[in-house]
Amino acid sequence: MAGLEVLYACASGSISCPQDALVCFVHWEMIKSGYRCIGSGDEPRSTDKKSELLPVDWSSNKELYSLRYKPMDSETQLLLKAIAVDSTLIFNLMNSSSQQVTDLTVNISDHVDAGQLRTFDSVFKDGDSLSEKVKTQLLPSQDRPKGQTAERRSRSEEEEERRRRREDSDPLGIPHRHPRQGTQPHWPGPMIPPFAAGGADLDPFGTRGGGGMIVDPLRSGYPRSGFDPSSGIPDILPPGAVPPGARFDPFGPIRQRRPGPDPDHMPPPGYDDMFM
Repeated sequence: MAGLEVLYACASGSISCPQDALVCFVHWEMIKSGYRCIGSGDEPRSTDKKSELLPVDWSSNKELYSLRYKPMDSETQLLLKAIAVDSTLIFNLMNSSSQQVTDLTVNISDHVDAGQLRTFDSVFKDGDSLSEKVKTQLLPSQDRPKGQTAERRSRSEEEEERRRRREDSDPLGIPHRHPRQGTQPHWPGPMIPPFAAGGADLDPFGTRGGGGMIVDPLRSGYPRSGFDPSSGIPDILPPGAVPPGARFDPFGPIRQRRPGPDPDHMPPPGYDDMFM
């Protein structure tokens, strides 16, 4: 907290309660982030000027604090208000141009020791945590100086990289569902060697010269009877049910229809006599 001690010493004459010390702390965080205080109150004054110090009348109202700020390299005005509500101090920061408002609620006793207001070394408690809250919750990201924004982005990228490394090194971790970035490996297709031997299984219609099976009974090289399943099988398959050149596995005896009635269609004599 370099610089805060000097600021606190300059403003010590106006610090008489814990909320005064807390406003002084938040003011210094604004200064560190690249802003300068131009005065107190809601309306501009002829005496306004950019300064790292607090205005003379900054703590005249212990229930409502109003301070105005501008970036060092811009004329955009920000209005900081701190409202005391019971044991808390509610900060509101409004950008006068965009009307964007951010807020932060702080429990005073968590960060200020009311009995040590005259001792800088012990007046603030858990200052690092309070500083982080001011930067991440009160200061709007688009109004932060570019150096601060770039630094935070760099830290976020480093944390993300560390998290990915931990996940990749955990053998029990659940893998990502989103695709990895970068060049994807090239996998040869099923029709490209060395997969050409089994590629025909993925081409049942024989469009690439295969027959469906590695050993197709219709293309095994042995003499065939001339049976063509694409012309249909009487009483079994109509013509065209099997595409030309497609693999066909016969599912029953292939024979010509017998002339006359099928003996299996007529019951034997006395089939309903249980004593036969």
